[in-house]
Amino acid sequence: MNKEFINALEEIEKEKGIQKSVIVESIEKALVKSYEKNFDDDTNVEIKINDTTGDVTVYALKEVVETIDEVENVNTQISLDEALSLKKKSKVGNILKIKLVPKNFGRVAAQTARNIVIQKIKDAERQAIYDDYIDREREIITGDVQRIDFNNIYINLGKTEGFIPPSEQVPTENIRPGDRLKLFVSEVKSTSKGPQIILSRSSSFLIRRLFELEVPEIADGSVEIVSVAREAGFRTKIAVHANDESIDPVGACVGLKGMRVNSIVDEINGEKIDIIVWSSDIGKYISNSLSPAEVKEVIVDESGKSAVAIVPDNQLSLAIGKEGQNVRLAAKLTGWKIDIKGESKRDEAIQEFKDMIEQREALAEQKEDTLASKDDVEEILVDEVEENEN
Repeated sequence: MNKEFINALEEIEKEKGIQKSVIVESIEKALVKSYEKNFDDDTNVEIKINDTTGDVTVYALKEVVETIDEVENVNTQISLDEALSLKKKSKVGNILKIKLVPKNFGRVAAQTARNIVIQKIKDAERQAIYDDYIDREREIITGDVQRIDFNNIYINLGKTEGFIPPSEQVPTENIRPGDRLKLFVSEVKSTSKGPQIILSRSSSFLIRRLFELEVPEIADGSVEIVSVAREAGFRTKIAVHANDESIDPVGACVGLKGMRVNSIVDEINGEKIDIIVWSSDIGKYISNSLSPAEVKEVIVDESGKSAVAIVPDNQLSLAIGKEGQNVRLAAKLTGWKIDIKGESKRDEAIQEFKDMIEQREALAEQKEDTLASKDDVEEILVDEVEENEN
């Protein structure tokens, strides 16, 4: 190694942000291991690199002992007389550094240094990628489909790649190499092989972020996304609320002639999106959540977070949805259990609902009575024990 090598390290420090001193220290440690492996594993050595000239110096480290008779291992010990001939101020117990000139060590040192520098550059690049993408976690990025291996879809992100595992894929999407996609960064992990960037096409957060990108009123806080419920590839429901009374939150999300929402629908390959108005009135909120069905009445049980929605008989299947999808998404959106009944069964449904509430309340009272009785028995037993002790 020479001055040119040190200059190269200084350039790496400027371009990659890796401190020259860190690389030099790593090379020194690696050279010790190389020396022990290729030259002498019985001698304790220290290797130093001059960070100005690049010169490499190998030292044998030997403990100073009183006499030659006390030297048990010539590779690790030296007598005081011999030590004094090398360094006048040597004392028993000192560790003496003796310069070595191992044959062909320069070639080994050069190869070791090269490997260390390459590894440090790789590590720095990996760390830079990790630092970049950990800041983008739970955000949207754009990438190109590179390949599909073992059901994982690998995405070219420029300086690195991410992947969509099967659990984050949309079953109805036919993704092929070369496709350009918007993706939700689900998680960024630091691994020994570099950062692992897990991407998603099925997350409800992808929908949330797409609306934030497409709708300025959401980006500036005028309109708020309260909740999103999604069955990826089929249907999404999104509840929105305007913090500014002059703004129609649904209209803002739909856009002129549907341009905003259609842009999002195109990105998710035609998945249906229902945009509904959030309300602090839970009955109204549940009614809205069952869109596109018309809801006549909602009876709620606040304590049980359950409700019965009454709809026209001819809209019963619409309210429930194919395989229960509409009511299932409405329940997920609102966080309430929702039962759907037709108008012709209204009175019967309301009575059943009231009976269910009464039954639950009766069970709760019974449980309280049981606990109270148990406490009374324990109190009596304690009193009896105290009386017996007295």
